[in-house]
Amino acid sequence: MQWSMPHRVLQVVGGLLVLVALSAFTLGVVNAPQRGRMPGERARGDSGLAPIQATEATPLSQERIEGPPPPPELTPEEKAKQEADKEARAAAKLAASGAAPPPTLNLPAPPPDKVGEILQSAPPAPEEPPH
Repeated sequence: MQWSMPHRVLQVVGGLLVLVALSAFTLGVVNAPQRGRMPGERARGDSGLAPIQATEATPLSQERIEGPPPPPELTPEEKAKQEADKEARAAAKLAASGAAPPPTLNLPAPPPDKVGEILQSAPPAPEEPPH
């Protein structure tokens, strides 16, 4: 096999890698405690108290588990104010761009008892072919 380095350089690098691995293993064995504990085994002289007392720990609240509650329903006045704000922002944006505002139709809303009749009298939506 043809190597890109001289054989002697490869031997020196290999020897250094083995030396580093052996020294790391030796330091691990020397610094290990005489007898370790198994998981769940108590330390000698342990009185049964937890070694750490987390005083600032708080349990999870129901809100953190389920998420924040939904926002409250808006009153009709608040909804009308939001719509007016949206229209004002749209008008300001159109004025800034220099375009003429589109004509608006101010049609009265149908009475609530007629909405069902209007929906039933509307033609059915055309079916779209599958894609």
